[in-house]
Amino acid sequence: MRRNYRDIRYDQYEDILVEKKDQVLTITLNQPDAMNAFSSAMHHAMSRIWDDVQDDAEVSVIVLTGAGKAFSAGGNVVAMQRKIDDPDWWDATTVPEAKRIVFRMLECDKPIIARVNGHAAGLGATIALLCDIVVMADHAKIGDPHVNAGFPAADGGALMWPQLIGYARAREYLLTGDLMTAAEAHRIGLVNHVVPAAELDERVDGLARRLAGGASKSIQWTKQIINLPLRQLAHSTMDLALSLETQANRTKDHQEAVHAFSQKRKPVFTGD
Repeated sequence: MRRNYRDIRYDQYEDILVEKKDQVLTITLNQPDAMNAFSSAMHHAMSRIWDDVQDDAEVSVIVLTGAGKAFSAGGNVVAMQRKIDDPDWWDATTVPEAKRIVFRMLECDKPIIARVNGHAAGLGATIALLCDIVVMADHAKIGDPHVNAGFPAADGGALMWPQLIGYARAREYLLTGDLMTAAEAHRIGLVNHVVPAAELDERVDGLARRLAGGASKSIQWTKQIINLPLRQLAHSTMDLALSLETQANRTKDHQEAVHAFSQKRKPVFTGD
């Protein structure tokens, strides 16, 4: 049963900002000093807020963006070390929340626009690509360097990248972890629009207003149809993906990557 939208409280969430205006809800990842890397609180918020968005009768369109210079740098190294030290905490929080982020974003009927104001990496790239329309500032880069952290691209990257740019290109970028420029991301069809940073707000606002003023049920039903194959694919792959990521969380290579990042050096992987 759908809740009364007046009972929805966005202020319950930490490390994100939420603003609602003229049927458009803007969610801002709000850890700018850490390039909006995912804290535990932010990860939890992103796993839960989509149910509220879906039930909010005052919202027709969502804009997802980052505070400061980055969209999101992805994983938070401090949180990574905690998950290594406490695997039970990983099992109890990270795995179910990661599944919820992917499924709830794909299940949300309302169009989501990613306003990629700066670099989007790892989980940051994944949540951008789970959005329906991606508008990227021309100075930003995007990529999924999970393998460089001793992790598989299991949080949705291996799901979304091949569907957007094909298996050949997706394999190369996910297996190397390389970032690409906004221009390259647009050229290969990974993102919809690339604009100068000064024009980002105008382009995103224009798209949001157009969608908010459209035939909302038709737009939502069209999104349901488009996303159905993605949802089916997610259901068939995410359990295995997160099982493999759980195994990777216990490897020496992942611990080495976390140590190397903290020590500001290049990791030395052994395959263990």
